[in-house]
Amino acid sequence: MTLIKSISGIRGTIGGRVTQNLTPLDIVKFTAAYAAFIKKSITLRSVEGGLSAKKNPCIVVGRDARVSGEMVHRIITGTLIGMGCDVTDIGMATTPTTEIAVEKENAAGGIIITASHNPKQWNALKLLNSSGEFLSAAEGEEILSIAESEDFLFSPVDELGKVTQKQYLHEHIQQILSLDLVDKKAIEAANLRVAIDCVNSVGGMAVPELLYALGVKEIFKLHCAPHGNFSHNPEPLPQHLTELASLTRSSKASVGFAVDPDVDRLAIYCEDGEPFGEEYTLVAVSDYVLQHTPGNTVSNLSSSRALRDVTHARNGEYNAAAVGEVNVVTKMKETKAVIGGEGNGGVIYPALHYGRDALAGIALFLTYLAKSGKTPSELRKSYPAYFMAKQKVELTPGIDTERILNKVKEIFSDQRITDIDGVKIDFPDKWVHLRRSNTEPIIRVYSEAHSMEEAQEIGKQIIKLIQEFS
Repeated sequence: MTLIKSISGIRGTIGGRVTQNLTPLDIVKFTAAYAAFIKKSITLRSVEGGLSAKKNPCIVVGRDARVSGEMVHRIITGTLIGMGCDVTDIGMATTPTTEIAVEKENAAGGIIITASHNPKQWNALKLLNSSGEFLSAAEGEEILSIAESEDFLFSPVDELGKVTQKQYLHEHIQQILSLDLVDKKAIEAANLRVAIDCVNSVGGMAVPELLYALGVKEIFKLHCAPHGNFSHNPEPLPQHLTELASLTRSSKASVGFAVDPDVDRLAIYCEDGEPFGEEYTLVAVSDYVLQHTPGNTVSNLSSSRALRDVTHARNGEYNAAAVGEVNVVTKMKETKAVIGGEGNGGVIYPALHYGRDALAGIALFLTYLAKSGKTPSELRKSYPAYFMAKQKVELTPGIDTERILNKVKEIFSDQRITDIDGVKIDFPDKWVHLRRSNTEPIIRVYSEAHSMEEAQEIGKQIIKLIQEFS
């Protein structure tokens, strides 16, 4: 169907022709390019520091539970060995668990095999640096260049890598439990009942283990068998989580949680079965963190204004970054933010690590719930009311996206324009952000206002303009 190459990795559908889908040959070429990049980086750092480079750099490899995961995992592991890299294989693991493992192993990098929220026919390689964080745009471009030119050299027999198998979920959970703002005793005392939907991926292993470790005694489970045949569309949106809504309500659960296949996004459900709102996952967790550690926050340009409002109410400074976890992390470091993330339910808590982490989000939210004595619906009502519409325009070959964006900027030049990532138009009472997706052949059109009707209307106006200019 398609193969998408971007600075964050490669993503595509399984099967089909080379260079058009995510085939074994594409996986080998891209993995080899990443290994060549890692080895070159280590050599440069060693030369600059007057040190001798380690013979075989270590790469951590983890994957979600999707059906193609084992096949892709074997190809990647074999390729890394062939490139003279040692592999720490942590098997099925969440994305944040893999990020933490890179740090703990003092590894040179990591590869996460996951297509995140995409359906089961998709898979992808997400690439990490030695800090367990996503690569920069420049680094991603270099890897794409290496892959395109096939500028990599496989190792002779005496320099092949080796594989070590380890598990890191327990370590990840222990680090969460040790956070100052996670209070296991408070959660235990609150006798919270929790409903979960883990969409038949690694969350089915990780989320229950975390909840039991936090002292939650009653867990109502949906789709926790990690076989990769997703029981519904794996993106954690309300239209896909109707079962969780019903279960939360019927079981009289205190709260409901849903995660995506690699567990870096968190959706929350109120006790009455109503969605808390994916944009408000980060808002609520940030509000709790800011109450105890005053400071700054960051989210991306497509995230709700509610985080800005809550941050200002807590006397902090809010900043917006370009879409993409690496951009949010860069801005968080630059502004010394104490909490940040993306409005799709991605919480980044630097006290743990610089990566979106649904497990950390669950622990912090449950602590807030327990200590506040409020229900999720009561918490939700305490935040500014915004409504976001998320629409898209399919791209056909030959469309000049830059020309379209420039035309939109011209038309709305009397408004506040931000163009660090696509075009965001800030009106006094609403905003609209349009940008080309890094993972799909579409232009995303996100808009927010004080009513869903207003948000949808401004989005439709922009879509009409895009279609006129196409």
